[in-house]
Amino acid sequence: MLLNFSKNLGTRKNDAVQIRWNPTSKPALGGISFFVIFLISFISIQFIIGQTTIYFSDKKIFGLLSSISIAFIMGLADDAYDTKPLIKSLTQFMCALILILTGTRIECFDNEFLNYSLTILWVVGMMNSINMLDNMDAITTTVSIGILIFISSITIIQSHTLTPISILSIAMLGSLCGFLIYNWHPSKMFMGDTGSQFLGVFLAIVGIEYCWNIKPDADNLFPIEYGTKSILVVASVFVIPLTDTITVVTNRLARGKSPFVGGKDHTTHSLFFNGVTEKRIAILFFTLTLIGCYLSYLIITDNNWTFQKFWIYSLYPICVFLPLFLLTYQKNKPKTNS
Repeated sequence: MLLNFSKNLGTRKNDAVQIRWNPTSKPALGGISFFVIFLISFISIQFIIGQTTIYFSDKKIFGLLSSISIAFIMGLADDAYDTKPLIKSLTQFMCALILILTGTRIECFDNEFLNYSLTILWVVGMMNSINMLDNMDAITTTVSIGILIFISSITIIQSHTLTPISILSIAMLGSLCGFLIYNWHPSKMFMGDTGSQFLGVFLAIVGIEYCWNIKPDADNLFPIEYGTKSILVVASVFVIPLTDTITVVTNRLARGKSPFVGGKDHTTHSLFFNGVTEKRIAILFFTLTLIGCYLSYLIITDNNWTFQKFWIYSLYPICVFLPLFLLTYQKNKPKTNS
């Protein structure tokens, strides 16, 4: 029923100037379903945890709800009306600012200004990165599933399953798995900017809590050193979004083009032009994400951290980035259809 109801949501005017990988008009209901499940899970937290005042007493939870709601509304407006890049950028900055003011921020430096600046860069960057990665069927969905599998696993191992963020992460993991049925190639539905903006800020938040700011628990199960470990965990868990975004932005700026104007110059497109089908690209990116998440687990639990290990573990994100980056320089035409 929803598919028939919203066939026009997420489509653009026929005379609009744009470059899209899949020109077929399909409903962009994924983001709406994500937000509905998020709200249901959010309301259910008070019954699961047993704290009826959690929404008003916890500033971080209020900030999470506010920033995600704003990102969802902005994405919904963009799907419906194709908003200007400046408005999107200001809204993304607002989401980052709300998170900082409510206590969700990266804590890697003694200097708070550096922490705030990195938090803004991270939140805005992830919202754009997830949006840019959503350029082919099931890519953003499978990569996000891999990241949330890691987050959920960490919370289970640390016995933090009854925290609000862990409950929401598990709920979002379930919603993405359900959406994948409709988003798998050939897709019946897109997540649209509504979904990518929602996922971008949500993944930025869980990334801050469980990748940037990893702290030992009461049993000292996960001893962590700031700096090199945090950077490697982030680089490994988010290896695909970071690789694709850095590649696209670098190449477009080198050609004198705006990074915000779409094109068929993503890492996914380069793989397709070299004979890899869309389904296999989704499986490949999911696998690379899971490998990065497993290595991140090894990094977090390593009690004998050395500078030598830093360079050893650094090989993985480097070995993922370089081939995909260099592949975009090949001027190949599509060799296969998926």
